[in-house]
Amino acid sequence: MIDNQIILILVLLLPLMAAVLNLFFWGKTTLQRYTGNIFVILHLIVSILLLHQTVSNKMVVLNVGNWLHAYGIVLGVDMFSGAMILLSSFLAVLAWFYSSSWMGNKSVSSIFNVVFFTLLMGLTGSFMAADLFNLYVWFEVMLVSSFVLLTLGAKKFQLEGAIKYVAINVFASTIFLAGVGLIYGLTGTINMAVAGMVIESLGNHTLVNVAGAFFLIAFGIKAAIFPLFFWLPASYHTAPIGFSSLLMAMMTKVGVYTLIRFFTLIIPVSNTPFQLIFMILAGFTMVVGVLGAAAQTDFRRILSFHIVSQIGYMLMGLAIGTPLAIAGALFFILHNVLVKTNLFFIAGLIGKNTGTYSLQYLGGIFAKLPVLALLFAISAFSLTGVPPLTGFWGKFILAKAGFLSGDWIIVTVSLIVSLFTLFSMTKIWNYAFWKPLPEGKILPANNFAELFAKNKAMLLVIFVLTVVILWVSFMPNRFLEFAEEAARFVVNREEYMGFILNKN
Repeated sequence: MIDNQIILILVLLLPLMAAVLNLFFWGKTTLQRYTGNIFVILHLIVSILLLHQTVSNKMVVLNVGNWLHAYGIVLGVDMFSGAMILLSSFLAVLAWFYSSSWMGNKSVSSIFNVVFFTLLMGLTGSFMAADLFNLYVWFEVMLVSSFVLLTLGAKKFQLEGAIKYVAINVFASTIFLAGVGLIYGLTGTINMAVAGMVIESLGNHTLVNVAGAFFLIAFGIKAAIFPLFFWLPASYHTAPIGFSSLLMAMMTKVGVYTLIRFFTLIIPVSNTPFQLIFMILAGFTMVVGVLGAAAQTDFRRILSFHIVSQIGYMLMGLAIGTPLAIAGALFFILHNVLVKTNLFFIAGLIGKNTGTYSLQYLGGIFAKLPVLALLFAISAFSLTGVPPLTGFWGKFILAKAGFLSGDWIIVTVSLIVSLFTLFSMTKIWNYAFWKPLPEGKILPANNFAELFAKNKAMLLVIFVLTVVILWVSFMPNRFLEFAEEAARFVVNREEYMGFILNKN
């Protein structure tokens, strides 16, 4: 039996090994792709093993170098972080094979085949980090990797979007470091578990609230919450979807993860001023995001604004703060990553074959390609929360938690936003799928067989992801039970602290 800590190390090191090997294979894109094929599948297998260990043992912890907990690097994976690692790994497999259809220019392909794995390593490290400075380092790894992915192709509009992305995220990193300094000054440590214990003894300390505000801004920018989200719709639509799909799927979810982790472990949000702040921000994030989506006419920009809107639901779970609400937020992360990524995959397929993402120049897809239209409809209806698809279960749990806690205003807002989400998805359907094809424009193919022949990798990935969405939709009990168990561990921070400090 492989030691738990070895599994944890392998999950982190496999992407690094893949990046280094592909760096040595620079220019040999076929060899790079075969290497990547092996490593993304290995990473998925080891991620499954790691999650299994967290289910069996509640948490896997590695104290790197056996330093004192207040000073050394500690890696910790519980059910929540283990699930996020597995979700990242699963999406990485799909995004890697999806990207094969976008490989053209040899130098661009060589860069992508390296940077893809540094991004996966950054994602994995962020979910493992049990101290704030280590978390900061992984954030910077992701920032550099994502900047490269956003600029692949070096089009003018890509550079403009990437610069906006980097500028706001560098600002977030600066605020993050300031918050780390405050936490260290208050507690004498950057270990999250130890810092949480010390801050609890400080009570209602002004500097604690200031530090919390710093981290709210820093993590809020990463998560793209209102009013810190403007970088996302300004940058996500600029990069080729084949190169940026993993970035689009997971980057904001890292921000949500760190918000939940920080405001349950270090500064618990319940019965503090932050609870009301999060409630207000959740409502505005939902509303502004969905209204922004409704106003767009570009396929990718509509989906980008919907990422913002859906983040509001996850923030709503944190704001309510009960174990059921946190469970709803965790399930909603799963739903959103699966559904939103599939919609981007479908958008990428259409855009690559037609040369446009503008709804004005699309049309006629339902008449010629009803299977592709069905694949879109499944994910679109799921995003809006139509029962019994994944979005319905996520919103149902959050609404139930909100009503039980008396937070009926935010529940009402979330239900109204669902109607606007349906409107914008209907807008895509009417323009891209239902209306006749504009004169002089082309379809992806004349029939599905022709489409599949030209786009095997992309369509297979879309089929796989659609099957997973339907699996979660029609058999949600196991996933909901897992989310509830993971949420109980997140909310019960004393148990987390005990594992980190070797008390259990």
